[in-house]
Parts: sequence; structure tokens; C-alpha cells
Amino acid sequence: MALFDQLAAMARRHAELADRLGQPATMADAALFARSSKEFAELDPVVEAYRVYQRLQQEAAEATAIATDPDADADMRHLAREEGNDLKHRLEEQLQRLRLMLIPADPDDAKNVILEIRAGTGGEEAALFAADLFRMYARFAEARHWRVEVLSTNPTALGGLREVIAMVSGQGAYSTFKFESGVHRVQRIPATEAGGRIHTSACTVAILPEASAVDVVVEEKDLRIDVYRSSGPGGQSVNTTDSAVRITHLPTGLVVTCQDEKSQFKNKAKAMKVLTARLYDAQQQAADDERSRQRRTQVGSGDRSERIRTYNFPQNRLTDHRINLTLHRLDAIVAGDLAEVVDALAAHHQAELLSRLGEEAG
Repeated sequence: MALFDQLAAMARRHAELADRLGQPATMADAALFARSSKEFAELDPVVEAYRVYQRLQQEAAEATAIATDPDADADMRHLAREEGNDLKHRLEEQLQRLRLMLIPADPDDAKNVILEIRAGTGGEEAALFAADLFRMYARFAEARHWRVEVLSTNPTALGGLREVIAMVSGQGAYSTFKFESGVHRVQRIPATEAGGRIHTSACTVAILPEASAVDVVVEEKDLRIDVYRSSGPGGQSVNTTDSAVRITHLPTGLVVTCQDEKSQFKNKAKAMKVLTARLYDAQQQAADDERSRQRRTQVGSGDRSERIRTYNFPQNRLTDHRINLTLHRLDAIVAGDLAEVVDALAAHHQAELLSRLGEEAG
């Protein structure tokens, strides 16, 4: 549907809902009233912006008529041309505002995030980089006053992390972090490298929206829950009770383990958070073909096998390969100053959506 056809249809629907909400029968039906009120509230700002656009169009047409009227006073024609130029710019700005308002919202944007980081190629250096990435994300989140809760870790003896899973809780956490999924590559001289050679290692980052009971239903009969004794780096015993939990989702084969807490109950609760998030992500990918298509075309695929970013420490350089962004302040970024990167990714994503909206309108 062309852009203005869509806006006209929305205006008609807005008027229908306004009329319905004024009917006694609608007010008596609580469920119908709630649905209609919600839809009306969602349409209202778009329709009001469309009305502003139409008023500007009318004013521009009137200014053009005066500016091109040979019988009009010369000063009046001059003023009308100036006003017409101003109205042209205002119309362009209002049209851009309307396009932004029509971009479909990602229903997960306001959700909390399950952040998963796993060391890949590079051995201990990859594990140390995984720990660096986690600190970067944690500091960035904390600067925004979001809560970071570690759900599961698998540390190494040298302070690295083979794997870390955490929840980041805060308004808009998913919309901020959602483009971080993929392979992150690091180039630097490891502390253990005596010859001063630059090594290349990699970590995989996965960003999943937190799932609620409404998003995904997990049946107890579909779960196998095993408990065992927790262990730390090198097999050192963390405690003497069977507090570690492994949950297997039998229909899909997904397995989640958690052993960070001394309480079996807490470990089980954390493992369930991760499991439901993974199930929700898989469910969304399988059930929504359109969403999958958009993910493939917007800011890279989000595929966890796709190399998305390189952190080059000798050159103090970060490069995001999806949007050709290069910044020479890697030290500040890994210290948590990630705003410029995530803002650039969000802007690129928005530009792609606007471009697609324009193509569809054409």
C-alpha cells in the first residue's frame, strides 16, 4: 500500500473508532472498549501528524497560487514565494516524521536481555577477551542504570571466561543490544606472548530478549532436570551439596546448566530464564518468516557465525564490518563507552527501514 493510501486508511479507521467509543454499547462492553481505546491511542499521534501534513499542503498550495498570480501585488508574490519555500521544507520534515512513525515497532524492543558470550578460537586469549567483552557490556549497562545479573559463568584459571550468561534489565535494553549478536574478533599481543606477536582470537555473542510466560509455555513434562555437585576452575569443589542444575528441554534438545549459586532453587530459576529465552528466540525465528527476512537484511544477519566486529588493540581501532564504521578509540570503548557504536547501528537500521518503506510507497 502506498504511503498516503496507508495514512488515509488509518485516518478513516481513527474516525470509526472515535465514533465507536462514543456509543453506549461500546462503553458497556469492557473488553471491546479496552481494545478500541488501545487502537485509537496508537493511531492518534499518526493521524494528528497526517492532519498537520495536510494543513501544510493546503497552505503551500495557497502560497503557490498567490506567487504565480500575475494580478497579485509584486510584494505579495515575493512574500508568497518565501512562504512557499519555508512550507516546502516543513512539508519534507513532516513527511520524514510520518515515515518514522510508520516504521513497524519491534515487539521485543522494550524487553530485558539475555546476554551470552562464549570464547571461540584462540584458547586462553579468547577466554580473556570474553571477559573483556562482558566487562564492556556491564559497564555500558550500569552507566545507563540498568541491572546486570550474572546467570552462569565458566571461568578459567587465568581470569578469562569460557562462557558467561547474564541478564541485563532496563527499559529498552533489547533495542540497544540487539545488533551485538555475532562473532567479535580481537587482534592484540597476549600477556602470555613472550615474542610480542599479535594474535587473533574470537568470541561469539548472542543477544536474546527475555521471554515471559505469555511469550512461551514450557511444560514440566517436557523437561529433564538433573542436579549435581558444582565445580570451579580445575575441578575445585565449590560446595559439598548437589546445587548445580542441568535442564534439558526434551522436544528440542536444548540444554542449559547453572551452578553459580549455592542454592539449587536459585540455579534452577536462572537456568529456566535462559531456557525460555532460547526457546522464545527459536520460536520467533521459526514462526515469523517476515521477521527472519528483515533480520537478514538489516545491519547484517545477526547470525552468530557472522563476523561483525574487529577490536585491534595495537592500532586502538574498532571496526564494525556491517556498517563500515571505524573508530580509533578502542580503549574508551572497551571501558564501556559503547554509545557511539550502538547509536550508529540503530541509525543504520532505521535508515534501511525508511528506505524499504519508501520503496513500498513507490
